[in-house]
Amino acid sequence: MRADARANRDRILEVAREALTADPETPLSAIGKAAGVGQGTLYRHFPTREALALAIYRREISALAALPSTLLQERPPLEAFRLWCAQLAVSSAMKRGVAKLLQGATSEDDERETYRQIVLAVRSLLAASEAAGAIDRGANADDVLMLLGVLWQIPSHPGRDAQAARIIALIFRGLGAKDELDGLAGP
Repeated sequence: MRADARANRDRILEVAREALTADPETPLSAIGKAAGVGQGTLYRHFPTREALALAIYRREISALAALPSTLLQERPPLEAFRLWCAQLAVSSAMKRGVAKLLQGATSEDDERETYRQIVLAVRSLLAASEAAGAIDRGANADDVLMLLGVLWQIPSHPGRDAQAARIIALIFRGLGAKDELDGLAGP
């Protein structure tokens, strides 16, 4: 893909992520206009709303899957894990925004690959946190991800971020995290 085409695609995805998170009914024409591209460019990259939603979702999952390595280089393992969980909570708002569109656009293979990427991210964060002695040993990444899935169920409301932070703190307490780091998860 040419650099200008890639830049257009990336800009469309950024604008669409924000727009569809805020209002899943945002017209594609409004997304194209906000991204500064014509309708032909928009539809060349994303022929349907579902294709656009699926691209947003895949991009979000790829970013979440790649984030642990960056966080673990910059932060202590437990802090990196907490920050990753907080980003997962932020991403959940995007998923809710495009959920209806994703229902018809994702295949079982997409779902398996998405799950695989995220469980590998959780596994790496658990392993680093365990190796640092920051959490108890033996947590199962699939089980932790199941618990974190609750974040995707929190409806939008003014206290949503605080509620997500409390849930993350509870999960970390269940993992045996040290109390002095509980404040990292928020109020």
